[in-house]
Amino acid sequence: MKNESKIYEKYVNSPLRSVKYDTYFPSYEKILSPFKGNKLTLVEIGVHNGGSLLMWQEYFGTKARIIGIDLNPEAKKFEKQGIEIYIGDQSDSSFWDKFYDSVGNVDIVIDDGGHTYEQQIITLNSCMGRVNDGGIIVTEDVHTSYFKTFGYPSKYTFINWAKNIIDVINSRSENVETINNRYTHLISSLEFFESLVV
Repeated sequence: MKNESKIYEKYVNSPLRSVKYDTYFPSYEKILSPFKGNKLTLVEIGVHNGGSLLMWQEYFGTKARIIGIDLNPEAKKFEKQGIEIYIGDQSDSSFWDKFYDSVGNVDIVIDDGGHTYEQQIITLNSCMGRVNDGGIIVTEDVHTSYFKTFGYPSKYTFINWAKNIIDVINSRSENVETINNRYTHLISSLEFFESLVV
């Protein structure tokens, strides 16, 4: 089946390499197209060869501030492309404190980093509350929650953790006992796509 996504078009035409599953692009088109052409700040964790950062830069346009985060100091070379790069460990909450102190709140976070449960959960916890109202956090490659090499089966997978947020969201009903935690007022909705949690 032909992929009609405009983001996919930018992906395949990027001069730099990136690795994303084809199935992500229709999902990304659905959730990100309302941001297109707007002034926004996008952060992607996991720079790799820089291709997706250029893809986002091209897709969102000149009003977009694109920021990459990676463990590898070599990723700084992509700053020549007009992209900001921060070097740090996504599983280190003190890195996130320093990062947000430096850049301020953002609009879109895409976690394409290390993909362990711990990395995904710490990243989402560290970014919540630092994303502007109406913003989005996307965790990619959540199929790792089902990898034996990542510890499956376990009640501590990222997917199991995300499922608990459904209970928090639904506890807002007047006839349900409210679950009061930090997610109660920070997350308005949760969507599951193939290998993505939004």
